[in-house]
Amino acid sequence: VSPSVDKIRQFVNSNPSGGWERCWEEGLTPWDLGRPTPILEHLIRTKSIPNGRALVPGCGSGYDVVVLASPERHAIGLDISEVAIKKARQLATLSPNGDYCSFLLEDFFSWEPRDLFDLIFDYTFFCAIEPNLRSTWASRMRDLLKPDGELITLIFPIDDHEGGPPYKTSVADYEEVLHPVGLQATCIVDNELAVAPRKGREKLGRWRRMAGASAL
Repeated sequence: VSPSVDKIRQFVNSNPSGGWERCWEEGLTPWDLGRPTPILEHLIRTKSIPNGRALVPGCGSGYDVVVLASPERHAIGLDISEVAIKKARQLATLSPNGDYCSFLLEDFFSWEPRDLFDLIFDYTFFCAIEPNLRSTWASRMRDLLKPDGELITLIFPIDDHEGGPPYKTSVADYEEVLHPVGLQATCIVDNELAVAPRKGREKLGRWRRMAGASAL
């Protein structure tokens, strides 16, 4: 475990509510690419994702929210870190599509939006939460998606390390919690556009909410 990851674990495991804020305050954010996620940029460029309303939980600095935002797609980013949300809002002011996104200091597990979403994008959020929260994560995803809405996940890190965050993940970990709530995989492939340190440890998973699964 790298010294930075070890310190993140100390902060978060000793103070689950304030640990992530401490990481942002001290610049301990190795999950932050400093740019939009390449595979997400590719999906947007090739018009391979839904328009409408998009959500990015655990959005951090907001790069993925801003790149999703367009006149056809309003994107919302959630984070529990005030520092992260401030950074994200600042980023949005520099973007020509900044008017089509918003950032909220909210907890994904308790936030109640007025409207449901056509698309949710999860990257380095599933692996950051305690594994015993994964079933709750899946139920929230289902309840926040419109009927036939889509969840796009980057399944990472796929390895055998112990402890967390980040906690190890596998395709089976996602299937185990998403299938019971009515979210079925439409595509699971290696992420060929993963950044170099994550290549071979990351897959793209796309999941569709089957109409009839309960919602808000």
